[in-house]
Amino acid sequence: MGVYNRAPLAFERGEGARLFTADGTAYLDCVAGIATTALGHCNPVLVNALKAQADKLWHVSNIYRIPGQDELADKLTAQSFADVVFFTNSGTEAVECALKTARKHHSHNGNPEKIDIIGFDGSFHGRTYAAVNAAGNPAYVEGFGPKLPGYIQLKFGDMEALKAAMGPTTAAIIIEPVQGEGGARAASDEMLRQMRALCDEHGALLIFDEVQSGMGRTGKLWAHEWSGVTPDIMAIAKALGGGFPIGACLATAKAADGMTVGAHGSTFGGNPLAMAVGIAAFDEIAKPETLANVIDVAGYLGQQLQGLKDRFPDVIVDVRGKGMLIGVKLIPNNRDFMALAREHNLLVAGGGDNCVRLLPPLNLTLDEAREAIEKFEQTCETARAKAAA
Repeated sequence: MGVYNRAPLAFERGEGARLFTADGTAYLDCVAGIATTALGHCNPVLVNALKAQADKLWHVSNIYRIPGQDELADKLTAQSFADVVFFTNSGTEAVECALKTARKHHSHNGNPEKIDIIGFDGSFHGRTYAAVNAAGNPAYVEGFGPKLPGYIQLKFGDMEALKAAMGPTTAAIIIEPVQGEGGARAASDEMLRQMRALCDEHGALLIFDEVQSGMGRTGKLWAHEWSGVTPDIMAIAKALGGGFPIGACLATAKAADGMTVGAHGSTFGGNPLAMAVGIAAFDEIAKPETLANVIDVAGYLGQQLQGLKDRFPDVIVDVRGKGMLIGVKLIPNNRDFMALAREHNLLVAGGGDNCVRLLPPLNLTLDEAREAIEKFEQTCETARAKAAA
């Protein structure tokens, strides 16, 4: 179906932070499959894990025990707020599970009227029906029939509106600690603390969508760790499989008390092949040296991009985000800028609010970061020249 506006590029292979076309042309990849190939392309640790499992067992049904699920769930819960995990194939499925978990919790505890999910403008939670309604982006909702009831959208950062919206029918607040598609806007620590307090006050649940911001992307395993706030439910995916399709919904035992036998399920979620890769990816990303590298390299990238903002005020409006989830708000059209970057063999992602995003692998080296800045600078120079022509 014609739903993608694809760039005129096709890649034959990848290695680390580089992608190669069939003729051998190399591109520095600061998209990473949209924050997904977090350990670079064809990382040998992940390749070996995939090959070893492929020789043993690919898929069975969730009607049987899958030991890899226990192992990965233990790792996730040991390094998070959560007590329980449900494995999915994608981020949007993890969000769907999170939304169902929240509503089921209230119904299970005798409060079926608590169905309202409060989200925020600029958010992106996936493409399935509940996920697009939770985000409320008109471009993703219109044309698909009536909007689902029980979904409320507020202005990002308007805490007074949020306070007014909370009430006896509120089931949950859902927020990305750092928005991805919405232009790399980071929720302040104080915002998240206030949301936690409001949820506690009104008996609602707090859902963090860390599909893009989680798994080391900000320099901590979870972006919400910077604030000291913990959610009741969290959706993760993308980097969890390093490029292999895996997602997960994490929750406290209390929040998931309604998710009893038969309440939810998945054919492929948590299959042996996915779990083998997920275990390998999690172990690599959770290493202190990986997270330290994110902080070091992100600090360099942020500093250098601020310098380019000062040098190119006619091109760059703002530099935002957290860690290696970086947004650069532009004056020229962001899609045109992405095309210019490709002319300099640099790949960057688009984003809302006329931003481009830099989402490089978490193990990007400082030398590769310098190269990225050089190519970004060259792109700014080309954009300036085109505007002046």
